Amino acid sequence: MKLFTDEIVKRLEKLLEMDASDIESLLQTPTDTTMGDYSLPCFKLAKTLRKAPPLIAQELADNIEKGPPFEKIEAVKGYLNFFVARGALAETVLTQVLEQGARYGESDAGKGKAVVMDYSSPNIAKPLGIHHIRGTMIGNALYRIFKVLGYTPVGLNYLGDWGTQFGQLMVSYKRRESELSRGDITVKELLDLYVEFHNESDEERLDDEARAWFKKLEDGDPEAVSLWEKFREESLKEFQRVYDRLGVTFDSYVGESGFIEQSQDVIRRMKEAGVAVESEGAMVVDLEQYDMPPCLLQKKDGTTLYATRDIAAAEYRRETYKFDQLLYVVGSQQKLHFRQVFKVLELIGHTWAQRCHHVDFGMLSFTGGTFSTRRGKILFLEDVLDRAVELAREIIDEKNPTLENKDEVAEMVGVGAVIFGDIKHRRNKDIVFDWDTALNFDGETGPYLQYSCVRLGGILRKYGKKLPTTADLSLLTADEERTLITLLGDFPRQIRRAAEQYEPSIVASYLLDLAGTFNTFYQKHRVISDDADLTAARLLLVSALRTVIRKGLDLLGIKCPERM
Repeated sequence: MKLFTDEIVKRLEKLLEMDASDIESLLQTPTDTTMGDYSLPCFKLAKTLRKAPPLIAQELADNIEKGPPFEKIEAVKGYLNFFVARGALAETVLTQVLEQGARYGESDAGKGKAVVMDYSSPNIAKPLGIHHIRGTMIGNALYRIFKVLGYTPVGLNYLGDWGTQFGQLMVSYKRRESELSRGDITVKELLDLYVEFHNESDEERLDDEARAWFKKLEDGDPEAVSLWEKFREESLKEFQRVYDRLGVTFDSYVGESGFIEQSQDVIRRMKEAGVAVESEGAMVVDLEQYDMPPCLLQKKDGTTLYATRDIAAAEYRRETYKFDQLLYVVGSQQKLHFRQVFKVLELIGHTWAQRCHHVDFGMLSFTGGTFSTRRGKILFLEDVLDRAVELAREIIDEKNPTLENKDEVAEMVGVGAVIFGDIKHRRNKDIVFDWDTALNFDGETGPYLQYSCVRLGGILRKYGKKLPTTADLSLLTADEERTLITLLGDFPRQIRRAAEQYEPSIVASYLLDLAGTFNTFYQKHRVISDDADLTAARLLLVSALRTVIRKGLDLLGIKCPERM
């Protein structure tokens, strides 16, 4: 609860020479109630204060201001633990959750600030693969998280719709044009053409043809442009169907092709400013003094590259959206690329380059190796979703054969399983995709959280009467109840942490802790009992838990069914 963490930070600021935000980032919510409701680990302070963590904790405990809303503040083995007065904790937290409902955890901290996010960004003429799930869902979750914090998020799908690969595709298409001219070509057929190009034994000669076709495209050749438009249109139809299933939306689909003319202007301005120089016929920016290789802007044949278009796109985004932050949710393999782009933006005088951030994420591979679109080694995202939904339907048929809307529920559960199976991991972690792990409906999974939420709703329905609006919340004295209430109070802070670190997995981990604690509580205590006063208090707790779990799942882009 921000009320309590703000008070902790205010008191610690008087003792520590640290920014409030840095102090808040250190605070934890112990799962063991004997360790308090909030805790400050002092281990990270040891280096700067040059003291042992237990000594730091004890000195802070001796000198910190005591009193309400804390009934006790104590040092234990390097931790400074804060115990909120029981009555104040339950009354403050549950009242806020119940009064604010689905708005709980929201704020206006980002009011008037735009956060522009570049995410998903697939290449056209290829179906979305399972490897696209990472950037797509991390970006989607960050969009939702920043939005509830009052920011104006802008979601950009910066399509890979330009480059020599389209020359390669045109070569393969022209070679089989007679059999492909029967009507609309599917995206999977386009992928087959791309793979076919790279499987040719005479690939070197074909590369020359591909470069020539791409040069025709850049020069506006009508036939090349017509083919490119056809590939792009079919791709967008395919993408939209999958995005709809994932609940992902964008505010713009302007791809690389939208910055061709601007790229030429970028090169001209950088040449005039002396930032770009000619090297062996190509245009580059020398970044050796910044411990980076040269940034290539233009090839010998005059065609532009990713970096040139990214620089032009960044300038357009700044001018159009006046962003406070520009986030690129792109894989870790592109770290050098974005370091170069941001440095070039800085060198040409854009001070706002400091507000551009590469939100990188680890590689996704699958059992048997990594993905390779060139060799056709790709697992289609839609096939994964279909398989997950199929499995969910089988489980529903077995466990709840009379359930209404089985197909709708199976879609929510199956898709949720795939999304959560990825987004629960820290984004910089490499992941090996495995069917048994991704579609396991037990343990730390999306279906587990969905079922916890459904169980909470079932308790409220079982009560069979209108829920009480007030109750004696001081009756919630069990250890599990205190932990649940503390966790509920920490939800707004966890959302802020997820935004600050660009890390949706923080929300995912929080939800797992909350659901796990609830299930422990439910095994030990009855919610509905002969004690009317205790029943009323616990029903309000259950209602608050359901609100927060549903809200948290929504932030991650996961829907929750009423029954399953």
